[in-house]
Amino acid sequence: MNKLLYPLCCLVAMVASPANAREPSFVSAEQTHVLLILPTPPAADSEKTKTELAKLHRIEAARTKEQSDQAMADDKNETIFIYRNVLGAMFTPEAFPITAAFSARVKNDEGINATPAKDSFQRVRPYNLDKTLHPICATKTKNDSYPSGHTTAGYILALALIDMVPEKRDAILARADDYANNRLICGVHFPSDLQASKLLAYSIHSVMGINPQYQKEMTAARNELRQALNLSLASN
Repeated sequence: MNKLLYPLCCLVAMVASPANAREPSFVSAEQTHVLLILPTPPAADSEKTKTELAKLHRIEAARTKEQSDQAMADDKNETIFIYRNVLGAMFTPEAFPITAAFSARVKNDEGINATPAKDSFQRVRPYNLDKTLHPICATKTKNDSYPSGHTTAGYILALALIDMVPEKRDAILARADDYANNRLICGVHFPSDLQASKLLAYSIHSVMGINPQYQKEMTAARNELRQALNLSLASN
């Protein structure tokens, strides 16, 4: 079997398996101590929450069609390919199957780590707390605003991508910040949700980075990506 196809088949099989979908790929919530590292979100009737709601109203009043379109597009995309604007139009799942499979495994650990915090803190979504807000992205009735899953995923995937292409670090992190801010443009999260998400993402990645299986899969994806970008292969 082709050297590239074998690891791809293995990764796709792991991603597709229902059993593995409920298990961490690289990092469990017990390893990140998610409920210990995240501060309790502001209470619904606190001055902090009132200030955050006022900010969301200002963002809503000022958002442009271009900002809205990008925020709605980002709402539907929680993959590493949100960084296509950094790496170029050729950065697609079809062109980079090993990277796609690896990044899906990284993304899996967002839910593994964020869900316990969401379920524990049960923060009301801003548009459910303040009915005068007009969100433009997908909404829900469940109280799970804190932390933001999209934002956590965006930063974890950014850090994994930086492991593969450190030359693009600043541009990747800038896009991760924009991706997070689009949750405010959408009107579906509080600013403090995003702050917690970034803290959680960096914590997840700090544990993920020392996992030998992560290193193995990341190296395969890194080689695929760097070859296509005509960059020298980083040392293993």
